[in-house]
Amino acid sequence: MRPAKRGLDLLVTGLLALAIWPVGLVIALLVLLIDGRPVFHVSERMKTQDCSFHLWKFRTMRPVTGDSGVSGGDKSDRITSLGRFLRRTRLDEIPQLVNILRGDISLVGPRPPLRRYVELFPEIYGEVLKQRPGLTGLATLVYHRTEERLLKDCATPQETEEVYTRRCIPTKARLDLIYAEKQGICLDLRLVLATVFRFLLP
Repeated sequence: MRPAKRGLDLLVTGLLALAIWPVGLVIALLVLLIDGRPVFHVSERMKTQDCSFHLWKFRTMRPVTGDSGVSGGDKSDRITSLGRFLRRTRLDEIPQLVNILRGDISLVGPRPPLRRYVELFPEIYGEVLKQRPGLTGLATLVYHRTEERLLKDCATPQETEEVYTRRCIPTKARLDLIYAEKQGICLDLRLVLATVFRFLLP
């Protein structure tokens, strides 16, 4: 990661952490009191084709044993009432500020994929993961709602997997590679501000 990009990550994330830690504390208490333990959902994600890390979010779904893959309509009945609000506003992703400070992800970049998709599509992710994954990015802003719309109508895990691998992964990868060609501090700042206005100030 370029020093300027890492410096921007640390500066913006540090300021955000100072500003919103009370919000994070309140959310953690609400999850604990309303939905119980665990408060956090921790999943293995990939920062390169060979290197994984643990991504942190506030838990928004009822946990089950053996859960895998992306979330589609087949999992919608497991999303809690509080979880729906946290997902809609993306407040469930506040714990990922820790991932940014640790250097697992950047503020801006491709969303970190699950290991299974990196192994299924090594050519795609071999290019996409040349960039450090991010909390937000061009593909997130452009395609996030389309992806949600496509996946919410999936009734089975098999259908979710088919739609995600056929329609979502290739499109997001193209957007991620466009970002890689045009990336810079100014573009990163524009994408961060666009994320704030898009998700936190509806």
